[in-house]
Parts: sequence; C-alpha cells; structure tokens
Amino acid sequence: MVGKHAAQAGPGRSRLVLGFAAVYLIWGSTYLAIRIAIETIPPFLMAGVRFLIAGALLYQWAVVHRGAPVLTSEHRRNTALLGALFFLGGNGGVVWAEQWVPSGLVALLIGMVPLWMVMVDWLWGSRLRPGPVLIAGLVWGLLGVALLVSAAGFGTGRREGVLGGLAVLLGGISWAFGSIRARGVGLPPETHVGTAMQMLWGGLFLLLAGAITGELGELDLSMVSLRSLLALLYLILFGSLIAFSAYIWLLRVTSPAQVATYAYVNPVVALLLGWALAREPLTGRTILAALLIMSAVVVITRRGGSRSQALPEASRHPT
Repeated sequence: MVGKHAAQAGPGRSRLVLGFAAVYLIWGSTYLAIRIAIETIPPFLMAGVRFLIAGALLYQWAVVHRGAPVLTSEHRRNTALLGALFFLGGNGGVVWAEQWVPSGLVALLIGMVPLWMVMVDWLWGSRLRPGPVLIAGLVWGLLGVALLVSAAGFGTGRREGVLGGLAVLLGGISWAFGSIRARGVGLPPETHVGTAMQMLWGGLFLLLAGAITGELGELDLSMVSLRSLLALLYLILFGSLIAFSAYIWLLRVTSPAQVATYAYVNPVVALLLGWALAREPLTGRTILAALLIMSAVVVITRRGGSRSQALPEASRHPT
C-alpha cells in the first residue's frame, strides 16, 4: 500500500529539478552551440543535417516503442508545411543570423515568439482581440526590440547584422504561424511521430536552402573543426532529443504554466553563456532591452490563457 501510494504521489523533486534544468540550460545553450557549429559548417547545411539525424532517431524510437504508425497523405502534407514553418523559417532564420548577430541577442529576439503568437492568432487565427493587458505587453516587448536593434553596432555593426536581426524576427513570426496553424490540422496521433516527421521535412528543406544559396560549394570537409562537429552532436543529442524528451515529460507531470517559464529563462541563459564563454558584449542597453522583452513575455504567457497553453509540443522551441 505504501509503495502504491508513493507511486501515485508524482515525480520526485530531484527528477523535476533535472527536468527543468535540461529545458532551461540545454535549450538556453543551443544558441551558443549553433554559433560554434557554424564556425566551419555552412548554417543551412548544418541545421539540415541536425534535424535529419534527430528526426530519424526520434522516428525510429517511436516505432520501436509505439509500433509502426499509420500515416495518411494529410499527415505528410501537414507535417511538411509545419516543418517548413518551424525549421526552415524559424530555425533557418536563427542559424543564418548567427553568422553576424551574437547568440545572446538572437535568443532575446526569439524570446518574442509568444508576442508574435498573440498577434498572429488575433489577425489570422481565432480573431480573438487581445485585452488591454496583452496589448500593453505587446507594445512593451516591441519597445525592447526597438531598443535592442537600434543600438549602434548591433550585430556586426554592418548591413549583415541588421539583416540578421530581421531574419530572426521573421523566423520568430514563421514559428508563430506554424504554432497557430498546428492547432487546426490533422497530425499523427503519436506526438513523437509528428515531431519526427516535422524534423525530417525541415531537415530536407534546410538542405535544399543550403544548395540553393551555394553552401554546397562553400563546404570543405577538411576544414570542418572538431569543435564544430562536437557542437553539432550536442545540438542533435541534447538540444533536439534529450531536452525535448524532458520537455514532454514535464508537460505530463507539471502544469503548462510552470513549463512555459522556459520562454523567459532561455534567453537569460543564452545571454550569460554568450558573455561568459564567447566574449559577446553585455551592455547596459542590452540588459535593459532584455528586461523589457522578458517582462513582456511574462505578461503574455501568464495572461495569454489558451493562446500559450494549447500549443503542440513541437512548436515550443525554435533552436
């Protein structure tokens, strides 16, 4: 009786701490890992390889543990669409921008995704008009973005840095569109299968983007460093598989509101890691912009109600 009661009491505190640590620290560190990976591997090709391998491993795991899924043409069509929005648009914008924009600043801009979701849902989704508090949060967050990107020397201080910042913002909007779209389309009933298929499609699209932009001609395997390869391996195993598995588990054993705290912890972790390990600048202006953006995200995630809690698992993290 005691053993049965203990089994029903829920996960132990240590397991919860490890789960949140994985989501907070691993996903927060992926921005720096991307920067290291693309030092010697072209960005779209790197991301394409990452998601093809991660998607294949996740799909195989799902087949072994759940059995071969029954997939329809609708499943394939919808996972292809979401793979394009999430991984080609969302992650593609991130990896391309990190050639010029510091990883911590990219993480801050990606932190705006909950705000974009409210706007996309309002204009193209449920048409539910945000209340005064949500509108105030949107304006507050946009002020933070304006403060960040208007700084002299943003990114490289050149045209590429500005374009990189714009690519991250557009990538976040693409991710928001995918998140809203995923609510109303037919997907495989098994979460891991649907996520794996989106990764596989996204990986294919990213490789195609790399081919179109000439990255195949730029790739020199003899020049790929061990440092970049280890970063890519970290992104596959830790960023795409371990942290995602921890995230799924946390959604089952804790509340969505608790799990959603990753949205404003990850950018802080990314900023600190970029500053400590990659010597990325951490100025007073950046800190003020971070406070504006993160406080706006807190307002959006806590007052957004069903907007933030009805998201599919695969739509939660662009990196």
